[in-house]
Amino acid sequence: MANTKSAEKAARQAEKRRARNVALRSRMRTAIRKVLRAIASGDKQNAEATYRAAMPLIDSLVNKGVIHRNKAARHKSRLAARIRAMQAQAS
Repeated sequence: MANTKSAEKAARQAEKRRARNVALRSRMRTAIRKVLRAIASGDKQNAEATYRAAMPLIDSLVNKGVIHRNKAARHKSRLAARIRAMQAQAS
């Protein structure tokens, strides 16, 4: 338990930040799952649309410091590669 006023305030702020970060990460994971579902369904245009919607969300988490930029780049790269592979199969 916090011993000083400033430590109590820091604990309150940390809890608020944690709750916000959890919600943001959850939103990112949901966006990634939507892209993966669209890829699995075989609908190329829907997959690209959901991918384009997910990219700004992932980038915003990097800017907020919620996730590392390399993690964001890894997610984006893997999703894009799966969409490209999907296009190759359709041809």
